[in-house]
Amino acid sequence: MNFLSALVRFENLHEVRRLCHWGPIIALSVIAICSTMAIIDSVIWYWPLDTTAGSINFLMLLNWTVLILYNYFNAMFVGPGYIPLGWKPENPKDTQFLQYCRICQGYKAPRSHHCRKCNRCVMKMDHHCPWINNCCGHLNHAYFTSFLLLAPLGCSHAAFIFVMTMYTQLYERISFGWSTVKIDMSAVRQFQPLMPFSVPAFAATLFALGLALGTTIAVGMLFFIQMKVILRNKTSIESWIEEKAKDRIQHYQTGEEFVFPYDLGSRWLNFKHVFTLSGTPRGNGLEWPVHSKCHQYTLTIEQLKQKADKRVRSQVQYQAVEDYNGACCPLNKGFRTFFRTPCTEEPRIPLSKGETVLATRGTKWWMYGDKIVSEEEMRAGVRVRGWFPRRCVEKCHYDTAANESTSDKKVN
Repeated sequence: MNFLSALVRFENLHEVRRLCHWGPIIALSVIAICSTMAIIDSVIWYWPLDTTAGSINFLMLLNWTVLILYNYFNAMFVGPGYIPLGWKPENPKDTQFLQYCRICQGYKAPRSHHCRKCNRCVMKMDHHCPWINNCCGHLNHAYFTSFLLLAPLGCSHAAFIFVMTMYTQLYERISFGWSTVKIDMSAVRQFQPLMPFSVPAFAATLFALGLALGTTIAVGMLFFIQMKVILRNKTSIESWIEEKAKDRIQHYQTGEEFVFPYDLGSRWLNFKHVFTLSGTPRGNGLEWPVHSKCHQYTLTIEQLKQKADKRVRSQVQYQAVEDYNGACCPLNKGFRTFFRTPCTEEPRIPLSKGETVLATRGTKWWMYGDKIVSEEEMRAGVRVRGWFPRRCVEKCHYDTAANESTSDKKVN
């Protein structure tokens, strides 16, 4: 009882609401279907109490399920770790190297980013994952990556059980013309299963096989992507920052040499910085070991440069010419706009005729930007940004951002 009370504390019960989201519902449903069907089919195919191999097969199957759920729930409920609200560096002069978060009313520590879904600044944020309905960051990066490794392994084992079950049950009933394909099943046929392999059981096994193979391929690809950045001691966001740093240096021909500050010089050292025997990563999430040519704020200074460059080069003023209600897939904005909606959880912003938006990026049918708000809302820290259909706006004839950029170039 003491263990349960320590595990589920009253003040943390609100975290259970993370389960009420399409991502965890789908992920847990796939785990439940594949695990349940694999257990049933393993009993039909290879009775675990009859042979040692059958017992090992059954115990391995249960082991995959327990480990997958353990790492999945840890990734979800442990969370990435958040920067304390109102955080400031110990040295006040260091604030000039950091971005200020108006929502959290504090500075963003190195490697942290503000997540609009979690509404907090996240330590060493990699991305917000809809499948765990939480961010992947400093504290849960190892759990999340372990889940990405174990899920394909468990699904591969389950897929093998599904294939062997269908083979053993259908081989003597239906002739597939496989006269040269014969597998010795004498060991597994010593016991007749209690459950018959009916047509619904075959359909369920075939469906579970499709889920297992799809999960193995999709999640396996995500695992290799995560390991690629972990072995370089990066996050997905930091890889993107590094690419933009190289583009900025090349565009302005500054002659700078950008060195990624957190690569420890060895893949093994980078690996040990995330994966530890205790499960808790090294560091406090605020300060990090850095390359000898860098310091704590090398990356944050580069982010400030990129932000200033983005204001000069990217932001273009657009004015709304059609009303838009903020729907994810608007039916009244055209066939292609409906089907080409961005596949992201980033918000959509409603627009009314005459409103002005600063666009920063976009696709052929959608654009992303910040809506220009009133001075009162700006002072209150209100920021409205997201996606909107391109057909709903037109480029302003008098583009303030473009004119400012032109004037800056003349001065230079």
